[in-house]
Order: sequence, then structure tokens, then C-alpha cells
Amino acid sequence: MGFATQLAFPGALLGSAFVAIFALLVTAGISPPPVASAASPLIGAVQPTSVNEALPTSEPAAPAAPQTEQAGETEAESAELSVTEAPQEGEETGVAAESAPAEEPQESEDKCKVSQRYPEKILQWCNLISKLSKKNGLDPDLIAALIWQESGGNPVAYSKSGAVGLMQVMPRDGIAASFMCINGPCFTNRPTIAELQDPAFNVQYGTGMLANLVAKYGDVREALRYYGPMDVGYYYADKVLGIYENYRK
Repeated sequence: MGFATQLAFPGALLGSAFVAIFALLVTAGISPPPVASAASPLIGAVQPTSVNEALPTSEPAAPAAPQTEQAGETEAESAELSVTEAPQEGEETGVAAESAPAEEPQESEDKCKVSQRYPEKILQWCNLISKLSKKNGLDPDLIAALIWQESGGNPVAYSKSGAVGLMQVMPRDGIAASFMCINGPCFTNRPTIAELQDPAFNVQYGTGMLANLVAKYGDVREALRYYGPMDVGYYYADKVLGIYENYRK
């Protein structure tokens, strides 16, 4: 037997024995152990169980440390301290609270200030007279006396000389337009008849005129003299002042 034959014969025997053992294992239902190969990983290495199982790439993060009871107690104590230090309702804080002074009730400008002794024809304009008299610094009873003398309380009164309304103001139109002065019509800058027939406008304009005359001459009697008809002296002024004395409060 040659050298090659001598080497092949034991190998053939080992192969036959291996085949026989494998057949017995298969017949007995026992899987043979895997044969390691160069392409296979080392035996004992952990293999993924499926293609979707990924190997961990880094160590898992450590769980956050729970807050200690001591920190919680500190916060609770701080909150309790804040509540304790806050002043309670009604508790004095060391600063004297200044109470706001009570507001005094203000009288309405429209409240009637005219003597109730005047006739009803005058008292119907009481609030209007009171408001505009106060605005111009005049006594309401004086304006009431002037209205009683001039128009008797008729808001559309029209005199033979052309004066209009409650306080008989001369307008720029109507009969009054015929009155001439050195520089032309005497009442060019006055309101119209229609404007002066409005009670509020008439009393506002008339009280303003009288207030300007009082300021100019410094005396109510002198002011009434120039407010009334011309060339009668103090007759008109004294008549108005007489009514004022009789009806005033």
C-alpha cells in the first residue's frame, strides 16, 4: 500500500464513522453541534435574535435622582414663612392710613335760587335764571325783577321799540334795524329776533350784557340805567330795583 493510500485509508474510516454517528443522532432526534467555520463568529458570542433587534450603542442614562424630602420641606417652610409675614386684613402695618375726606354735596347749578314770592310766570324760568345769574355773578332775584319789568315772563314778547324776549334785548333786525347811530345802525352786532326768542339764549345774552355794564360802571343802579330805555334817567333802574326789593328773599 503506497503512502498516499496509507493516509487516505484512516481518513476514510473517520469519515465513515462520522457519517454513522450523524445518522444515529438524526434517527434519535438529537441535533448535532454546529461546526465552527472561519466565516462564523466565535462560539459563545451573543447574536441578535432577529434582524429588528439592534445592539445597544451606549450605556443607558442613569435615572434622575429624586428630590429629597429636605428640599421639599425647605420650600414648604419658605411658603409658610411668607404667609406668616404677610399682613392680615385689617392689621395695622405701621403706616397710618389717611381717611379720604368726605365730599361735600354740591348744589346743582340748575337748582332754583329765585324767591318763591315771584309770580309763576317768572318762577317757570327759575332754574334757567339761577344758572345763568350764577355764571355771570349776578343775584338771581335781580334778574327775575328785570324780566318781570321787561316782559312779564313772556319769552316771545316784542315791544313797540323792537326789543325781543324775556329780557327785551334789541336785535339787529326788525324795528331795531331803523335805529341809527353815528357809524350806522346801532344794533348791527346784535343777535336776530329768532335767536332772541329762545328763552335760554335770551337770558344768557341779557345777563351777559348786564354783567358787562356792572363791571364797566361799578354799580348795579348805574348799570340798569344804561340797560333800559334811553332818555329816562334812573326811572327804569329804580323801578327794577323796587321790584327786586319787594320780591327778594
